[in-house]
Amino acid sequence: MALISVGIDHEHASLDFLERATVAEHEWSKVLRTLVSHRNIHEAVFVSTCLRTEVVAVIDRFHGAIDDITFTLAEATGLAPSEFQDLLTVHFDRGVANHLFAVAAGLKSVVPGEFEVLGQLRRALELAVEEQTAGAELDELFHRALATGRRVRNETAISRGTTSFAQASVSMATEALGDELRGADVVVIGAGQLAAGVVKSLLGGPQRLGHLTLLNRGSPRAEALAREVDDERFSIGSLADIEAHLPSARLAVVAVEVPTPILTRRHLEQCRQPLFVVDLGIPRAVAHDVADLTNIQRVDIGDLRDRVERALDGRHGALDHARELVLLDVERFLADQRARGAAAIVSELRERFDEIVAAEMARRDRDLDDFTPEQRKKILSVVHSVVAKIAHRPTVALKEAAGTDQGVRLTEATRSLFDL
Repeated sequence: MALISVGIDHEHASLDFLERATVAEHEWSKVLRTLVSHRNIHEAVFVSTCLRTEVVAVIDRFHGAIDDITFTLAEATGLAPSEFQDLLTVHFDRGVANHLFAVAAGLKSVVPGEFEVLGQLRRALELAVEEQTAGAELDELFHRALATGRRVRNETAISRGTTSFAQASVSMATEALGDELRGADVVVIGAGQLAAGVVKSLLGGPQRLGHLTLLNRGSPRAEALAREVDDERFSIGSLADIEAHLPSARLAVVAVEVPTPILTRRHLEQCRQPLFVVDLGIPRAVAHDVADLTNIQRVDIGDLRDRVERALDGRHGALDHARELVLLDVERFLADQRARGAAAIVSELRERFDEIVAAEMARRDRDLDDFTPEQRKKILSVVHSVVAKIAHRPTVALKEAAGTDQGVRLTEATRSLFDL
């Protein structure tokens, strides 16, 4: 069996395609069950973020697995399998560890070092465990990747400055509006982790807002956030109140997952004063047809990505340090995997030799009647010593090649030769 990861991400697919290929959260369990219904897929974790849709799996056949995963993603998104063909990012065996550890470290994020991805990977694994689609192999892979992600953030400067989508979006809005935010009304739509981060960054920013209203579907998370921030400038409301709050706002941040835009042209046409709108949704949650509204300035994740790339010049040293830590942790993980992979076949081989010695000694027991117990022990010791020397080189070869294609061939040959 082998590891594979197959998916699409912001580095290789357009925002438009990522938007079309989004899988709603209530469908994730179904995706997992569909994946492991294929005979070729033994374990699977489904990772879905605003800029990444990916499957990590334990499989039998490489090409068959790509087809199975592609068809599952196509079915879940309503797209044709052919639309994924030139956009898929595929990693195999050790490449999966390299990739997943880098993702956990924040090296594959639009905002390098951002923290949200750790929570997203952890929740993806928890759901797979709950659905019984993740076994021991993927459980260890993800836990080791998460540990590396935490290590990178603790031991490098990658997380200094802007470290999340929330902070990056607030920084972008603050730079654009400057003192206009002081005393202004702000609307944030959504109540998830991203929206909560936006709220905290805005309320803790240098420009003292007039009032911030969080509009959501009535989630208990919004009430919990209100208790956490404990700020008189903060209140929560319903999505039905958008038209009441939006016209007086100077800034609106939309951080919610919806299949169709939640802020429509009709909503924005009612805004007579200038409004800066940050759309953090994938699919995008603000209508596209608002470019001609002169008082509306709309930015989205694409603009955020461009801004972050321009700001990376001072952090290349931290990124290089983070990459070095990832490589070290991947090598440790693979070494541990090789050791465990070799341990089973080596143990079976030694047991087989011990069985042969015991059987032969029992068969020749009468031939040893003239020997004293001490002499019998010496004979048995010599036999075991000879067998150990014969087994030494095959054992070393199996351990050295474990985790490679050669290791697979040697393991198969050993099982065949010694009837294991």
